[in-house]
Amino acid sequence: MPAEQEYAAVLDLARLSARGDLPQLAHQLRRTSGCANPIHLQGFRTLVHAPTGQILHRYATDTEPGHRLRVACGNRRASRCPSCARTYAGDTFHLIRAGLVGDQAKGVPDSVRSHPRVFATLTAPSFGPVHNRPQSGACRCGTRHPDGSPVLGTPLDPERYDYAHAVLWNNHAPELWRRFTIYLRRDLARAAGLTSTEFSDHARVSFGKVAEYQRRGAVHFHAVIRIDGPEGASTAPPPWATVALLDRAIRSAARRTFVPLAQTPAVPALVLRWGTQVDVRPIRAFGDGSAITELAVASYVAKYATKSAEATESIDRRITERHEIAAHDLPDHTRRLIETCWDLDDQYPDRKLAHWSHMIGFRGHFSSKSPAYSTTLGALRQIRADFRAEQAHADLRDRLLAEGLPDLDDLPEAETLVLAHWAYAGSGLTPGESLLAAGITEQLEHNRTAAREESSRLAQEMEE
Repeated sequence: MPAEQEYAAVLDLARLSARGDLPQLAHQLRRTSGCANPIHLQGFRTLVHAPTGQILHRYATDTEPGHRLRVACGNRRASRCPSCARTYAGDTFHLIRAGLVGDQAKGVPDSVRSHPRVFATLTAPSFGPVHNRPQSGACRCGTRHPDGSPVLGTPLDPERYDYAHAVLWNNHAPELWRRFTIYLRRDLARAAGLTSTEFSDHARVSFGKVAEYQRRGAVHFHAVIRIDGPEGASTAPPPWATVALLDRAIRSAARRTFVPLAQTPAVPALVLRWGTQVDVRPIRAFGDGSAITELAVASYVAKYATKSAEATESIDRRITERHEIAAHDLPDHTRRLIETCWDLDDQYPDRKLAHWSHMIGFRGHFSSKSPAYSTTLGALRQIRADFRAEQAHADLRDRLLAEGLPDLDDLPEAETLVLAHWAYAGSGLTPGESLLAAGITEQLEHNRTAAREESSRLAQEMEE
């Protein structure tokens, strides 16, 4: 943090302390896990005993710091809110893991572990040679670039690099994936001697995937792909469904998939395809010595579920006017990719290239799954919300009993009436609040790290 900003934050923190509600503010920020951009709400909630009109409990933001209640923003981007992104990554980890090892609480049987499953990576084609770090030898420019060099991923010859093809490929990558899944089912059916219609009576393909940006600005997909029985994870796959068959079908489907684009005044006709680098690895059970384990895959997917276009040093929020691009300190390659989105916006009016220029044209979900893969992010959030609601109910029940009021659990639901009104009152944090939230986030992360280390130590002692 620059000295000027740090000084302003300390002054603001002193102001908040003088206000007299700093402990209450810290408690509120801790409940958001140190969210960097919380939503502010104003309003009230009143619990009334309907037959008598007695007010059992009333909560209003009038008693909160600044007369506002702060709730977590829920943004998945780590660059926008590390705290909420960590929660999103945790949910994604459990979603992917449940589809690999099973989780009865999430509706996925343990038997899913025996289903054929692989970790596949599908990449973009070449749009022109770029600076790289080959495993042996130097880059094509004749230099051995160190890891993290800013030139990695940038074109050797920017004037000959196909920027239009690059942003259009990103923009249509979700459609490429959709068509890939169709071809995959067809290829599996053909290998099993079935028609596409008959295939659904014998097996189902399930997947969970995440998009990742390469340094050159092209997205590629990492996916857990699994073969289930006809009813999904709860049914066993047919005997002919093997990892080897799934491997061959993925590679075949990737070669066959394409999206044609008609010619425009600025861009010739294109046929968008996957790149030739298709990686398919079997997922092994934890503890068999393999690097591609269930936990490793779930952790990898969760990690990239909170990323955007950070690898290209792009902008993490939407660009509404073209002149805004000049206000950002961007690498030349990234700037040209973003400008190309704006240049082609009127050529492809239905693709919203300018709208998604901060994402280098990509307009799909960063993480997604097929319906039968495992649980949903919504279900995981609901579990967390239900747990917090149960805690709040228990706290309120104890408070009412302490005041000599009726036991909530003894009151019929029809006799309790909830009156509430909430209004949006802004978002964000003042400099002092940001400093306080950052400290809370750091403390929570320290506690998590200590817990992981202690768990690892105990596991090692048990093995010894």
